[in-house]
Amino acid sequence: MNEVLLEIKDLHAGIEGKEILKGVNLTIRRGEIHAVMGPNGAGKSTLSAVLAGKPSYTVTSGSVTFAGKDLLAMSPEERAWAGLFLSFQYPVEIPGVSFTAFMKAALAAKRKAAGLPELSPAEFLRLLKEKMAFVQMKPEFIKREVGVGFSGGEKKRAEVFQMAMLEPVLSILDETDSGLDVDALRIVAEGVMNLHTEQTSAIVITHYQRLLDYIVPDVVHVLKDGVIVRTAGRELVAQIEEKGYEGIL
Repeated sequence: MNEVLLEIKDLHAGIEGKEILKGVNLTIRRGEIHAVMGPNGAGKSTLSAVLAGKPSYTVTSGSVTFAGKDLLAMSPEERAWAGLFLSFQYPVEIPGVSFTAFMKAALAAKRKAAGLPELSPAEFLRLLKEKMAFVQMKPEFIKREVGVGFSGGEKKRAEVFQMAMLEPVLSILDETDSGLDVDALRIVAEGVMNLHTEQTSAIVITHYQRLLDYIVPDVVHVLKDGVIVRTAGRELVAQIEEKGYEGIL
């Protein structure tokens, strides 16, 4: 059995004094894909924000261990350097910063944290072209400002490109399917699956079955009122689609 990559124990957290997560327990091993589903307001996006270290959220009790380290004691940058990646529901725009400059800085920071030398310009360009082809990203994208003027599908594909460049060990996809048409959904999902290995894991947060037709989960959790109330195999997705959340609880 693969080693545990992420272990969440009795996690309580919230924002502005309001408790949203009310005792989440979750264990993810290397190589596993976990889907987290649930109704609006259940705490799904709060869970992703807490794991990524978003400063506006406060953890009041519980623990999170990531690759044997105390995740909650790490800054957001340290979490990213350690191999945690968050794909946003609504990717941000960074006017004035080209994708090339953005990825060069991000990759250099991660390599520095790992004690590795910065890639030479030729090595970086070679890697850039390889990963762009991997996610079917048009060459002109890389010259544009980060997210500026991108369609919803282009923004999500750009995030998968960032995953390909940074090679995280744990990817958290927060409603990546939001606003995507069928073709964009398929391309993004195939990119995620092609990046997946026996040593890497993913948390896929979604409302809908259609994303999980492409990104096939090993384990499915239902989060409701800040607590995981049901855990099962991928068959749970079809049950939710047929009966709704109330019908399976």
